[in-house]
Amino acid sequence: MKRGKWFLKKGLTVLLVATGAVLLFGFIVMTLWNAILPAVIHAGTLTFGQALGLLVLSKILFGGFRGPWRGGPGSRWKQGMKDRWLQMTPEDREKFKQDWKGRCAAWKRPVEEAPGGEGPAF
Repeated sequence: MKRGKWFLKKGLTVLLVATGAVLLFGFIVMTLWNAILPAVIHAGTLTFGQALGLLVLSKILFGGFRGPWRGGPGSRWKQGMKDRWLQMTPEDREKFKQDWKGRCAAWKRPVEEAPGGEGPAF
């Protein structure tokens, strides 16, 4: 019976702290938005509910729902690549780097020279 009470007490504490953290972050988002963005970019003000919605939306778009305690599907891939990298010889590592530099070179934007050859033109 003591274990059940401990689990209930611990669960309620975690729930209370998590709820408090969500409410605090919502208040911070609302306050910062209303203090900065209307003056800078003439955006409308946010209500507290809209700030919570913005937090949820940003979590979905940028953070997903994985916690830091769970690696997710990408962590096995990262660990495999790390193990493979550690097993390579220095010559293999250099060859690998050069190969990827060649692959990524197409993604670089060409730098246009300013008239007179004085550096990049902006």
